[in-house]
Amino acid sequence: MSYRQILYHIVFGTKHRKPTIPDEHCTELYRYIWGVVKNQNCRLYRVNGVEDHIHILSDLHPSVSLADFVKTIKVGSSLWMKANENFPAFEGWAVGYGAFTYSIKERDRIINYIKKQKEHHRKITYETEYKSLLDEHGVAYDERHLFT
Repeated sequence: MSYRQILYHIVFGTKHRKPTIPDEHCTELYRYIWGVVKNQNCRLYRVNGVEDHIHILSDLHPSVSLADFVKTIKVGSSLWMKANENFPAFEGWAVGYGAFTYSIKERDRIINYIKKQKEHHRKITYETEYKSLLDEHGVAYDERHLFT
């Protein structure tokens, strides 16, 4: 038996950061994503976001690579949203994503952070938030390629 606790805080935006996730239908999207996560033998702790991006806190099963995990979520949810009349303006997800690891001791803090996304984004833009996460985790980045 193998044991693990691998928490990832994953963030990705809509194509060109367009506000294409209507607030009144985001819960449907989050339920769909929960199913995708569960089908990969991973545990979803929290998903939330605003019109132009989402945050996911999930445990990652060791048999699943991070890149495949995110790809499966993005591809599945993109196809689902494009076929769903409640997301008429959705064109797709941005190419990249951010993924940050946390210890179990930080889980509740990150859950609360993700829960408060709508409140948080009344004061700060997605761009500023994303750059702050990258800086906090010591991730070098090129501004020209951040939001493609």
